[in-house]
Amino acid sequence: MPAMAMASRARLLLAALWAGSLWTIGYVVAPTLFLSLHDNVQAGTIVGMLLRSQAWLAIACAVVLYALVRCAAIAPAHKRTLGLLIVAMLACALVIYGALQPAMAQLKEAAGASGLAGTPQGRQFGILHGVSQLVYLVESVLAGVLLVKMR
Repeated sequence: MPAMAMASRARLLLAALWAGSLWTIGYVVAPTLFLSLHDNVQAGTIVGMLLRSQAWLAIACAVVLYALVRCAAIAPAHKRTLGLLIVAMLACALVIYGALQPAMAQLKEAAGASGLAGTPQGRQFGILHGVSQLVYLVESVLAGVLLVKMR
């Protein structure tokens, strides 16, 4: 198999891994945990751990995929489009992992055993969670676009 074909397949496989992890955790695993477990706190803790792992996977995929795209023998305009998609997806992951998740964890920790329900911090947590879901959705949609453009 020629090296260019192998490199093209490697890029597609890496993009599929990134997109698949986003879609599986965000739209299959997380909802299933919240529906299955009677304890939303426990479900949230597990989902948080999965999302942290997914963020690290996203960072690794972004770095390797960006390097593979930069070295690819493809049209400059196509290379630029793929690069922008990768950077935008990475930015989404970093916003969630680096800003929103820590802020939500801090609110939960400050609430302690009494929880966030019915408190101003609970409302703030809900807003941050909604923003996080929106950014995750954007990253997920960009992943689909990346897969389509990668071909």
